[in-house]
Amino acid sequence: MHKLKMKATRGLTFEEGCNKYLEYCRQRNLRQGTINHYRQSYVQFFKFFEPDTPIEEIDEDAYKRYVLYLRSTLNNDVSINSYLRDFITTMHYLMNEGYIQSYKMQAIKVDKSHIETYNEQELQLLLKKPNIKKCSFIEYQAWVMTNFLFSTAVRQRSLMFIKVKDIDFDNNVVYVNVTKNRKPLIVPLNQTMVNILREYLKYRNHKTDDDYLFCNVFGQQLVKSTCYHMLYEYNKRRGVETTGIHRYRHTFAKQWILSGGNVVSLSQLLGHSSLEITQNYIHLLVSDVAKQVDEINVLDKFYSRTHISLKK
Repeated sequence: MHKLKMKATRGLTFEEGCNKYLEYCRQRNLRQGTINHYRQSYVQFFKFFEPDTPIEEIDEDAYKRYVLYLRSTLNNDVSINSYLRDFITTMHYLMNEGYIQSYKMQAIKVDKSHIETYNEQELQLLLKKPNIKKCSFIEYQAWVMTNFLFSTAVRQRSLMFIKVKDIDFDNNVVYVNVTKNRKPLIVPLNQTMVNILREYLKYRNHKTDDDYLFCNVFGQQLVKSTCYHMLYEYNKRRGVETTGIHRYRHTFAKQWILSGGNVVSLSQLLGHSSLEITQNYIHLLVSDVAKQVDEINVLDKFYSRTHISLKK
């Protein structure tokens, strides 16, 4: 049985309740990007709920109406669920703090979609080394970044914070100190990537080992928009219309599994907090494995048309 709690009577508005949760996020030292994400979700909330609505009026019926509102205004179930998860998280905080009484909230069911990856032809175009004597530093660096992203599967934010000193050529690893779950990673570097980085650092012209590995045209740390634009233009020049930095992470995982890589090792390389996350990830990535069934027909080993007849 649940213990009875005194219902708070502070008369919070919905906007004040949302601000309370943002304050709680800052107390927990969540990343600014996470806090900004919630702020953006609250903009969507306020399109349906008036900011000055008394928090106690947002009950289970109001939540159900909000779900229907989102389904009528948004076509993407993933986006709908994202807003619902943020709403549920915020309201659960207010419930736990005693501002409102508890009630049930549930996100909608979403069909898992196929995760997009770069195909073999696109990788051939993207990984081809440019002519160093003719290309600009930005194009050359984009090529190095492309190889780095594909061979290490690091996230964009992690990439932007890697410093020259984080590359350990003695042990052929890179120390990734900024990660999504804030747990540092030690990612192995294959010999090809080591050779590429050794050459790249000759052109990087860094002043100290504290300089960032990848930089803008002024040698300063990349920001998210510059990083994306740099690789977008690189892909476009190579004739690859599809783009996406996270797509390299997906591609790495898919190639790892299709090449017979160990799932546990993959989970460690990707920095997943649990093996279950990796397993779900893999189910989406290898949906096209069925295409190989005829190419790798296990029955061929035991059936021979010259020795075995299936006719009665």
